[in-house]
Amino acid sequence: MKQVFAFLALINLVACSKSSDKADGYGNFEATEVTISAEANGKIEYLNLEEGAILAPNTPVGLIDTTQLYLSKQQLIASKKTIASKSQNVLSQTAVLKEQLKTTLIDQKRIQNMFAENAATKRQVDEINGKVNVLNEQIKSVKTQEAPINNEVNSIDVQIEKINDQINKSKIINPIKGTVLSKYSDTNEITSFGKPLYKIANLDAMTLRVYISEKQLTQIKIGQKVTVKIDSQEEMKSYPGTIAWIASSAEFTPKIIQTKEERANLVYAVKVTVKNDGSLKIGMPAEMWIQ
Repeated sequence: MKQVFAFLALINLVACSKSSDKADGYGNFEATEVTISAEANGKIEYLNLEEGAILAPNTPVGLIDTTQLYLSKQQLIASKKTIASKSQNVLSQTAVLKEQLKTTLIDQKRIQNMFAENAATKRQVDEINGKVNVLNEQIKSVKTQEAPINNEVNSIDVQIEKINDQINKSKIINPIKGTVLSKYSDTNEITSFGKPLYKIANLDAMTLRVYISEKQLTQIKIGQKVTVKIDSQEEMKSYPGTIAWIASSAEFTPKIIQTKEERANLVYAVKVTVKNDGSLKIGMPAEMWIQ
């Protein structure tokens, strides 16, 4: 009798072992790939990067020729100086007229006092008042010349800022930390706005996209720890992973992953974040184990 129970226990153990040999999900590693494109037109002066290179964020890696932009900027600066000299002339004229007005106002007050004491005629009062009015009108006329000059200066300032922005965009700055996956252009080549220069991805943390059945949804949740395994020479290598995303709707199983029979099944996509030790590559197959 004991032999029978031992035999049944052995069968049960083997069955459990076989069922536990099957992973809960299969998929491939992926990473967020960013294609860096040119933001200016012209010849690439230099592009210091190679495929496989690890770049830090905000690192200058290249430059597109800015000679024409620089010359245009210098031309605008010279025009601004010319216009500024006109503004100085207007200010000088205004200053002279204001000094004349100041002297005339003193004479006006003196003549008005004399007229009050019958020491000056009405004609003298009218003449001095007329001079004051003429000077005020001249000052107003000269000041009206300032507005178009200032507008012209402001317009040139805007054009200079525009060129400065174009010069900054001619500098190729790497935006994120990552590994260069592909290089599409090189030094001395002619590029244009929007043309891809290189592709980069942060491989420090990889994402494993797997597909699970509806029955398995109750076993997982976002933030849950799982085990990820990849093929190795002797035995499968394990990594700790964290479920970062679960699809809200079902989809058909991708053809590249499952058999013909299983492709007709509806599954849910799941993303698992795994810290990369350098062994994980984009497109590498892996397994997800919930327990």
